[in-house]
Amino acid sequence: MRLRTSLASLLLCAAAAQQPPPVPTGTVVDVPFTDLRWQSRRLAELGATQATVLFFATVECPIVQRYLPGLGELARDYEARGVVVLVVNVGDGDALVDAAGQVASAAPAAVFGKDFDLSLARACGVDRTATAVVLDRARRLVYRGRVDDQFAYAGARAEPTRRDLREALDDVLADRAVRVPETEISGCRLTPPVAADAGAPTTFARDIAPILQRHCQDCHRPGGEAPFPLLDEAQTRKHAAMVAEVVEQGRMPPWYGSGRFGTFVNHRGLSAAERAAVVRWVAGGMPSGDAAELPPPRPLPTGAWRIGEPDLVVEIKAPIRLPADGIVPYKYFVLPYRFDRDTWVEAIEIRSTNGRSLHHCNLARVEFGERFTQDGFITGYVPGGDALVLDPGTAVRIPAGSALALQAHYVTTGEPELDRLQVGFRFPRVVVQKEMQVTIVANQRFEIPPGARAHPVRAARKLPADAEGIGMFVHMHLRGRDMLVTTVTPDGDEQRQLVVPNYNFDWQQSYRWPRGAMTFARGTRFEALAHYDNSAWNPFNPDPEQAVRFGLETADEMMYLFVFWVPQQQALGLSIDPGTGAVR
Repeated sequence: MRLRTSLASLLLCAAAAQQPPPVPTGTVVDVPFTDLRWQSRRLAELGATQATVLFFATVECPIVQRYLPGLGELARDYEARGVVVLVVNVGDGDALVDAAGQVASAAPAAVFGKDFDLSLARACGVDRTATAVVLDRARRLVYRGRVDDQFAYAGARAEPTRRDLREALDDVLADRAVRVPETEISGCRLTPPVAADAGAPTTFARDIAPILQRHCQDCHRPGGEAPFPLLDEAQTRKHAAMVAEVVEQGRMPPWYGSGRFGTFVNHRGLSAAERAAVVRWVAGGMPSGDAAELPPPRPLPTGAWRIGEPDLVVEIKAPIRLPADGIVPYKYFVLPYRFDRDTWVEAIEIRSTNGRSLHHCNLARVEFGERFTQDGFITGYVPGGDALVLDPGTAVRIPAGSALALQAHYVTTGEPELDRLQVGFRFPRVVVQKEMQVTIVANQRFEIPPGARAHPVRAARKLPADAEGIGMFVHMHLRGRDMLVTTVTPDGDEQRQLVVPNYNFDWQQSYRWPRGAMTFARGTRFEALAHYDNSAWNPFNPDPEQAVRFGLETADEMMYLFVFWVPQQQALGLSIDPGTGAVR
């Protein structure tokens, strides 16, 4: 769907007359840029392309917004002819995850890149957004200019009179000189990033310590999930250059949902002012400042459980023995505990004594004698994930006579390992009014072709009742690139709920709505669209020459969206015994 943009907003992009680009056609271009997973990449890694299109974009430029859907169509049309389209974000201040989300939504067939310092733009002689550059198979610049003449500052044509970019590609693919190698650009003038002011009065005591406490120390502490602590100035100085880099690029704190879609209470991220302060402090020599301005140390968790002290802990009796190498088949366990009465639980945590080996573990309700099944899914443990902690008055019901089963996925570490799995339960202290429900949107019938850069897989499912949303969780494996979640009401109204443009298998987080903020009518359909990168461009791809189907192992693929909700009108009024979880 093409975006409607007012004449006034288009005029905001107009600037002084263009100057001739200083880089001549025929120049070889192979400059590093950053991919959607914050890895440094080069154009050569795209492989033996017949031609490469670079399209320079910012999130807010209205002309870019108008052209992106057509760029996606062009990428699909020319893919079989050996052409790769790379959308390069050059917006100073555009968060990588938001820029990648824009491409995943509007032009998913394209590859995404971020040019933080404009080095790629300079190498191509580009000073405006919406500029398209074509490189031939030797990565020589053979075309620079507009996509076509349809959109400009002052208006738009119903159809272009000349499709300049396609004409240039057809010339390159026909092994002839590009007939029109340069065209004029209507686009937003690029703003170079401003270097941090090394003389700004930014100190650790006054400015940096509070930022670390607010955003970093949940993970960067002894026993946390991060590789090193950031509790004091000495620890921060030791890693200062890396801290500045990951903060400036938006890699830390980790968050993989586009900020342009959805509001989530567990969102992580620094403000622009906080990011600038960290960069200034490092660039300015890391001054300590006045020790009297240091905030008091933040109280940190001391117990072993993130949910607090559990009311019930159930442990797998025998230790789990793991080999030093090879693939470990999924392991299944039934917790050695029988729930004789309906039991209500407001918090559940799966805990491993060996975090190096356990990749993820799922918990489900089953009948005695049955094995694990997704139909009874309750919660899980994944790297980067949260323990299940529900709002007061909401709880999970474990039916009388049922058991709980675990599905555990282990990875080898090069040494023989041991693990013990525990599950902690905390019972409600207030009257339970709502029972948590889980709707699983999944597709288990797909095949991802070898070499596919953006293979789409879809799934949809309707909610069976009027619902108040709790949150969402998405799951794929190593070829999973992005997932887009849309709701469609019974009346046909569509709303984009979530865009995860750079899914990370090693840091899988939940997306939790503010309490009471999201309601859905019965019959609302949750639609999930995932794209998988089975090409050599994907640095985590186990084998780009193999077709991939649904399967349990990491080298296979999955496509899951979990939607957590409660019935909107439900009012159970249950008083729960906090010692047993049973109804009084």
